[in-house]
Amino acid sequence: MSASDTPAGRVDHGRLTRLLGDPGCAWLLDRIRRRMARAEPLTGPVTLAAPTDGQRAAAERLLGRAPGGGRSLSVRLDAVDAVLRRSGVSPDGLAAAVIALTGPVTLLSDVRRREADAWHDAYTPLTGLCSERPELTDWGEHIRVSGLVRRLARDPETARTLLASTATALRSLPTDPAVSLPAFAARTLGDAHALDDGTPLATLVHSGIRALTGFPDGTGAEWRREAWACAGLLKDALSSTVLTLGLRGTPALDWATDTGEPAVLTLRQLTRTPPRTTPPVVRICENPTVLATAADTYGPACPPLICLQGQPSAAALTLLRHLHSHRAQLLYHGDFDWGGIRIAAALLRRVPWHPWRYTTADYRAAAGRSPMAPSLTGTPATAPWDPDLRTALSELGVRVEEETVLDDLLTDLAP
Repeated sequence: MSASDTPAGRVDHGRLTRLLGDPGCAWLLDRIRRRMARAEPLTGPVTLAAPTDGQRAAAERLLGRAPGGGRSLSVRLDAVDAVLRRSGVSPDGLAAAVIALTGPVTLLSDVRRREADAWHDAYTPLTGLCSERPELTDWGEHIRVSGLVRRLARDPETARTLLASTATALRSLPTDPAVSLPAFAARTLGDAHALDDGTPLATLVHSGIRALTGFPDGTGAEWRREAWACAGLLKDALSSTVLTLGLRGTPALDWATDTGEPAVLTLRQLTRTPPRTTPPVVRICENPTVLATAADTYGPACPPLICLQGQPSAAALTLLRHLHSHRAQLLYHGDFDWGGIRIAAALLRRVPWHPWRYTTADYRAAAGRSPMAPSLTGTPATAPWDPDLRTALSELGVRVEEETVLDDLLTDLAP
């Protein structure tokens, strides 16, 4: 039952308007409606701080007497109810008078119940999606309880529309062959910009993609691009590249390897036409100097080598995942400093690899041969493939860049 179900009874609208409908009583009507909405009794005092002369005069007319002095104005609701009943202005009392003047009052409990029902219905598209794609069940539950949808869509109607579009997109993922993100959005959602960065829909679909593919958590533009790419959506298929040497499996790679030249592969190439052949061992370095020198030294005879050029790009990760999935053994070397350790650890979370002269023993040996090595700076990091490496770096306190051990790396690359 709502507060508006209180019968209005027979009221004298003219007198009621003059008494309780006076502008000076607006504050009082507001307080009464709030109590009615909360299903609280209309008894006891209500107080207004710093009332105007008009508000004091209105209260005096209503009660037939001065409500008292002081800096505040206090009116007892019991007294108002008694005046209205006794005078015949509102025989059914204060609640009926307020409804007659201001209209029905809805209980807050009813509002909250209807809102809760609306939010429950808003998640219907998500429920349907998770029943079709059980691998999204845990993600769907997280979306429900985390409050993310409520933050992205302020009302249930908007949330339902948002979740319906999310379900539509995720039902079509992953895509094979890969397509551009705008083209997918236009075809699937009717708007090429529907999945632009920063939109609520992109936030939810990106989250769902990571649940579908197991892509690890992270931050930054490159991480977002990688996550889209792992579901076959190319956010920027041309600017993400990876530097290679000695790989085969496409006409372009075969030509580059035959001429002993490095090749730059784009994410678009790797998602559309990945290498058809996979060597048993592929080495990975961090710095392009290593790859360039290997090309100069061994030319067409150089074994397969991939250079990350710092943090692994979406293209690099796509290539390495492809090679790993086709049973290539990946061997990694990087700079012996805290930044290098972090790059290697980040790569290891995404693609399994084995160290290539990148252990504690290798660091101690290289540092011992490098008396002029620069001092180690930055925040320490742990090497998951060799926990003792952190201790050794902290103990010796010097950084050993790949260029310092270039001769050793080239020895390993010798045909």
